[in-house]
Amino acid sequence: MGLDLGSDAPRIFRALVEATACGAKKIIERFEEEGITVKKIIALGGIAQKSEFIMQTVSDVLNRPIKVVKSEQACALGAAMFGATAAGIFKKVQNAQAAMTGGFSREYKPNKKKAHIHDKNYKLYSRAGKFFENLF
Repeated sequence: MGLDLGSDAPRIFRALVEATACGAKKIIERFEEEGITVKKIIALGGIAQKSEFIMQTVSDVLNRPIKVVKSEQACALGAAMFGATAAGIFKKVQNAQAAMTGGFSREYKPNKKKAHIHDKNYKLYSRAGKFFENLF
């Protein structure tokens, strides 16, 4: 008979998603500490297109909107934009982008109530991180 600590698969999954989102927030904060302003959050790929739960959680933790790129091949599309510019089809990459972009399929906006809860948890996450950094 095992010991039940209340950590079933959905709770563990949620914890992993929230921890990953906190890690992303830490990265954004570090950029901004170095003077690099993060103006927009744009997501692409499988998780961004397939998991509303993950994307909404990340938006709530970051307390920022996130736009999801419509194209499933956003990286290849970007390479094609640079290629078209290099081939002289467009004078600037921005022109290629305007002509070739597929736009966004979805935008996630932070839920203010959940963002407030995540902010409290993020502070605990940060304190725990500093504690463990100081151990080594």
